[in-house]
Amino acid sequence: MKNEISSEQVKFYQDNGYVVIENFLEPTELEVWRDAVDEGVAVRGNSMSPGREGEQQREDGDDYFSNVFVLRYNLWMDNDKVRKLILDPRLGKMACDLTGEDGMRIWHDQALIKQPWGNPTGWHLDNPYWSYHNPNALTIWVALDDATIENGCMYFVPGAHKTAITDENSWEYLTQVQIDDNVGALFNVYPHWADKKSVAVSMKAGSCSFHSGIMPHGAGANMTPGSRRAMTCGYMPDGSTFNGLQNVLPDSYFKTLEVGDVLDNDDQNPLIYHASKPYVNG
Repeated sequence: MKNEISSEQVKFYQDNGYVVIENFLEPTELEVWRDAVDEGVAVRGNSMSPGREGEQQREDGDDYFSNVFVLRYNLWMDNDKVRKLILDPRLGKMACDLTGEDGMRIWHDQALIKQPWGNPTGWHLDNPYWSYHNPNALTIWVALDDATIENGCMYFVPGAHKTAITDENSWEYLTQVQIDDNVGALFNVYPHWADKKSVAVSMKAGSCSFHSGIMPHGAGANMTPGSRRAMTCGYMPDGSTFNGLQNVLPDSYFKTLEVGDVLDNDDQNPLIYHASKPYVNG
């Protein structure tokens, strides 16, 4: 695993809100990731998340979202192979190196499989969906297949993360935009981005990217007969506090929280790296 972050990569991430790490995984590591994710998705069936049977997604559904991608999250919770990969402290350290944070917790992982002839992924931000607000939240996106313009690679708007919060750093103005058939709806909410140029980020299988939780991003349609598999994980800086949104939190935990509580439940959001603690793979 190419897990050392250079000063040049840190600067690029801070300036642009994303960074690509080519050949992140060795070929043998890539096969391990593919096997783990494929197994985790297959065993999960139609359930998007563990312990919340009402959240199901049919791969053959007729609605727009079902044909954007097959989505299964928190595979680390019920698949030992995925758990070993996602709770790797090296990933947490990479996230800390890019953001300057001391510690990182898992928010949730997501397997994202864009089906053959799949719909575009509408422009959106990650952090407004989540149960905390933190400008240093970020996501890793690991390409398990080549991600190309033809099969639905990601797009970013370089530098836009710097102007996501426009009212004296008030998070009240960060709005959730649903991923639906209005692919550009985000730019109605954030019109100051509407004239910005996006960049397509193609990646070879085994490469990865990190992007800020307040970086606008989307993905193109899959115009091929093959799938485009990716494994992602959102990282929450240690010490982040609850904002009132449930998102992926189970009912039993959600009901115990009050706005402002520190989200430090290691069963739900394990601390995978901290500069002051010798954390090991969970």
